Amino acid sequence: MPEAANTPPLSAPVITSETPGSFARGVLDKRHPALIQQVRDAFPYGPEQHQALDSLLQEITGGAIAPLPAGTRDESAWARWGQGYFGRSWFEVPFLWAESYFYRRLLGAVGYFERGPWQGIDPFAPFKRAELRGSAVAEELAALDEVADLPLEGRDRALLHGALWGNRADLGFRISSGEAREGAGNLIVDNSALLWRHLGASPNATVYLVADNAGRELIPDLVLIDHLLHTGRASAVVLHVKPYPYYVSDATMNDVIDNLRRVAEAPGRAGEIGDRLWDAMGSGRLAVRAHSFSCAPLPYADMPEDLRDDFARATLTIFKGDLNYRRLVGDQLLPATASFADRTSYFPGPVVALRTLKSDVIVGLDAETLAALETTGEAWRTSGTHAVIQGGL
Repeated sequence: MPEAANTPPLSAPVITSETPGSFARGVLDKRHPALIQQVRDAFPYGPEQHQALDSLLQEITGGAIAPLPAGTRDESAWARWGQGYFGRSWFEVPFLWAESYFYRRLLGAVGYFERGPWQGIDPFAPFKRAELRGSAVAEELAALDEVADLPLEGRDRALLHGALWGNRADLGFRISSGEAREGAGNLIVDNSALLWRHLGASPNATVYLVADNAGRELIPDLVLIDHLLHTGRASAVVLHVKPYPYYVSDATMNDVIDNLRRVAEAPGRAGEIGDRLWDAMGSGRLAVRAHSFSCAPLPYADMPEDLRDDFARATLTIFKGDLNYRRLVGDQLLPATASFADRTSYFPGPVVALRTLKSDVIVGLDAETLAALETTGEAWRTSGTHAVIQGGL
């Protein structure tokens, strides 16, 4: 696929899944087949869905990439995005494209887009709802009672870090690697002071937050949004979510509603936060948007003009999570010391990334930090135990 004119200069190879033992190979080899089985077991699908899931499993484990069926709703878009990829091995094509196309094909296999009884049924909903009902969410909501008693600086730190480390709850990540170890996190880049300083110098700020996962990650995002509104750091917040289910646990509008209800029904401070957020949506201080580009297999450098114009209205845009980070800086084998600001210079406004590391892409490290990490012998790029707060401000 040719590089768009507004994409930052290509400085490293695009990541594929060709290398045995690589993180990307493991996703296609292990995570995707396991997910097909989990989706199959989660619903009483009929023979048509089972046959389609079997065919998809056979294709991703040893077959060639097939195009979408003729007449499919987004056939022309995927034909354009996948030009030169169909008929090849899933492992040979760009990792970002292969992951995205897998989820599109999985939704097609279970009838999500087609007229019929399974239309619009989120195949990942049982996993998301089980997480919301879990004890971990209850404990995290109860902890907000203690956070409320902290001074402002302490609340700033606690709630920003809650949104950052909530990404360890990514359901897709747990399928292949197990729950990330609580308390094992290391913040290797921290530009949070720049974030607070930027908002403090911007009266009537409008903050955009591009969400990643639902459940244990979206709840801390919503709590952070309430904090920004309640403290006056933002006069309005726009939350961008996915227009349809994507990457197992990615947040949709249905997830926003489920998460808001879960927070509002909780006792103590959490319930107060939920009520404020509910009111903020009613007054328009909190708006939710879902752009189709959120589910495209492309970097944000290639975003359409309407989305670029939307982001240009923000005082600050916060990108959450690993997938958004990959799309923000480019899913390439970039030098870890490459400048984050340079890689995001195309973006139409100030941007901050809150991301726990669960893939190979990383930029913005200083040479000393990188050297120290490389000597540990740990899979620090992919284990979910290291994180960054990086700003192009």
